[in-house]
Amino acid sequence: MSHIDSDETAPLLRDDDEDYGSRWRSIRVMYFTMFLSSVGEEDSHHFCSADASFLGWMVAAYSLGQMVASPLFGLWSNRRPYREPLVCSISINLAANIYYAYAYLPRSNNKYHMLMSRVLVGFGAGNVAVARSYIAGATSLKERTGAMANMSASQALGFILGPGAAQGRGGEVVRPSSFIQGVGLEHHVDEDGNHVRSINYTSEERVDIQDEEVETVDQCAVLTSNILFFVVMFIFAVFETIATPLSMDMFAWTRKEAVLYNGIIMVGIGFQSILVFLVVKVAALRFGDRPVLLAGFFIVFCGFLMLLPWGNHFPKIQWADLKNNSLTSLMSLGPSPANGTLEPTGCPYVQTWCQYTPAIYLAQYITSDFLIGVGYPACNVMSYTLYSKVLGPKPQGVYMGWLTASGSGARTLGPVFVSNVYTHLGPRWAFSFICGMVMGAMILLAAAYRRFVAFSVRHGRVVE
Repeated sequence: MSHIDSDETAPLLRDDDEDYGSRWRSIRVMYFTMFLSSVGEEDSHHFCSADASFLGWMVAAYSLGQMVASPLFGLWSNRRPYREPLVCSISINLAANIYYAYAYLPRSNNKYHMLMSRVLVGFGAGNVAVARSYIAGATSLKERTGAMANMSASQALGFILGPGAAQGRGGEVVRPSSFIQGVGLEHHVDEDGNHVRSINYTSEERVDIQDEEVETVDQCAVLTSNILFFVVMFIFAVFETIATPLSMDMFAWTRKEAVLYNGIIMVGIGFQSILVFLVVKVAALRFGDRPVLLAGFFIVFCGFLMLLPWGNHFPKIQWADLKNNSLTSLMSLGPSPANGTLEPTGCPYVQTWCQYTPAIYLAQYITSDFLIGVGYPACNVMSYTLYSKVLGPKPQGVYMGWLTASGSGARTLGPVFVSNVYTHLGPRWAFSFICGMVMGAMILLAAAYRRFVAFSVRHGRVVE
């Protein structure tokens, strides 16, 4: 979206330093809330040893819990003060993490206790929808993109620090006392930055703002936004899930090496994304929100296109290890310290595509990681920034709940896609499908391009 010229968009709260400072303090609390939710989300690799199928459920449990909770917390925030669902969700998150920390204690069925705790942690993280809704209502159009980018940067920082924080506490991520969400006043401004009473619940002191009943939200833009956000989250879920098996197949890394090297890459991408969020704020002011979103999708497309196999170099096949290593040679090498056996490396022979699909070069892989690490953050923040602007000044809790639920659903389906498409058909089909999906998202965005304008611009209150 183009930036709004006109000084009318400058927030009028600067004339009242106390209100302005209080409003931004409350917004920064939402940044911290997003950080805490992200810390819990990236704790998925500290699981008990379980079979592969159950581990898939463990990974999906967080997203399933968040998918269910997001619309519920969003509806709650529409009808009551924001602090109520936030305090409730943080309390659930705290209790769930304590439960998760001690889920290994039962002598039988402890993996089911861990599964339930992960669902509850995800349920508590449904407050992401409330945080986004609050920031949308507490910022003017001019402030919105920057505030959303800062919130995404806080989330990325949580992804980076989450595993270390969890490991340092034996899996328990300690939440601060919930009173931090209850202090201070809630703030709501219109799209020009004028301070108004909160409109998300009814009270005796409520002051009605301009009647919005006759000015409807563009439901086509709303639906398109949810589809685009689903695509954004799905491709990232595939990207982070496929990293370990892909690198083991293509580069003959052991599982330990793959986890270590990809962990380093993901931390690097996390720091890179924080820089991207800072650049996005400037780019959106200069070029507009819609071009930045479209550019983000194009960069992601190039990243997955880079991963398509080509050339005459083929991956190492695991059966070559088994064929060339006799029992005598294996015994002479001695057992590995990890599990008492030598871990075969390379592409498993049961994956028939390994025998005719060219290998992906390490340079391809790293270049792709870089491109996706640039495009994904831009798509992520701009998709829900545009969404919040399309919705306008009305309470956005339920709408943000559905957006968060669509993203959680995408992250649930990502591992399923990897286990079925990549494992059976190989990277050529898997990444071609992703490229097609991203291209479809770009076409959809181009078709609905004119609909992605701010509510106030659409109804002629602000000149674009």
